[in-house]
Amino acid sequence: MRRGKMKLAAAVLFFLFLGVSFIKGFYPGLEAGRNFRLFTLDMLKILPCAFILIGLFEVWVKKETVEKHLGEGSLFMGYVWAFILAGTTVGGLYVAFPVSYSLYRKGAKLSVIFAYISASAVFRVPMAIFEASFMGLKFTAIRFLVSLPLILFSSILLGRYLKKKDLRIEDGENSLKKEKNR
Repeated sequence: MRRGKMKLAAAVLFFLFLGVSFIKGFYPGLEAGRNFRLFTLDMLKILPCAFILIGLFEVWVKKETVEKHLGEGSLFMGYVWAFILAGTTVGGLYVAFPVSYSLYRKGAKLSVIFAYISASAVFRVPMAIFEASFMGLKFTAIRFLVSLPLILFSSILLGRYLKKKDLRIEDGENSLKKEKNR
């Protein structure tokens, strides 16, 4: 309960700061308010469509399919599928995190999920086209060739470490029940 009150107090203080900044003409506060407004509008454009697609993914894609292609038995091809999925993900990490949670619930192994999250920040096709048009194809290719092994290596290490520690992502409903019991 205390954590909820602290979050509410932080939100109230933030909006109070924005209001005072608007009244007084405090430039850093005005910029913070403008950035907050733009960020909120961007989220309202991306997230509803992304959540609809994630909901359809939850219903249409079978758990067995995810386990087969991205699960423990997928070996190297699981990473290939993660990179392909990440390249087509629109919306960056705003979308990648809910998708990765859905993949986890359907049986994807942690190292493949980490590879997907990292790749969705680095290997998106629209971003690569934009980057190649400004920086050149050579730069984009070098960035991909350097990033790919680093993402693969770090995700495998992190996945093995967390599996060794037997750490799991808690379901949202269970963590809420634990919070209420405190």
